[in-house]
Amino acid sequence: MADRKTGGRQPRGFKELVRKSLVSLKRSPQKIPLFALIAAFLIYSLNLSSIANTTARINGANMGQCEFAAMLFSILSFVVFLRTFPRRKKADKVMLVLLALMLGFLLFVDSVYLMRIVSAVTRSDNPIVVDANSLYINTARTVVTLHIVFICITGVLLALLPLYSKAIRKINTSIDLEYNGSMEEIDISDEDR
Repeated sequence: MADRKTGGRQPRGFKELVRKSLVSLKRSPQKIPLFALIAAFLIYSLNLSSIANTTARINGANMGQCEFAAMLFSILSFVVFLRTFPRRKKADKVMLVLLALMLGFLLFVDSVYLMRIVSAVTRSDNPIVVDANSLYINTARTVVTLHIVFICITGVLLALLPLYSKAIRKINTSIDLEYNGSMEEIDISDEDR
């Protein structure tokens, strides 16, 4: 019996949700690296206060520029990613190269920032001591490391996109209908009169 909430259709449940997700993924498998890029951006941007406090406390060479460049290129990489994979068209190779360069630059500025933190904490003369009042330094180190990891995951997923997109397309997402084989032929020859 049809339900008013579903608009006359029977609710299909979790299996139907998974099937629809797989159909969407078959049409645009580039969503997988996009989700990794979104995760990298969210990890970095939601912990920006810890990174800013670490930059102010350590005040190492180019830390502020690295922080700014990481945030800027994280945002710009979304724009380039969406331009790289236009809807229902082949990937734009020029934009793909630009995206790879942006991801490489993000890895570079994150590595420089991480080296500044490590050198400030481990230097022999007047090292920065991480105590209860400066736990944000450890948070910033973890966040930048996670950002590097997710940028690397995004790059690997982009490189392997042709391989796993073929595998995803082979997944059977068709619906098996019980009454499909028992339908009788409908005679419409009398309806023209």
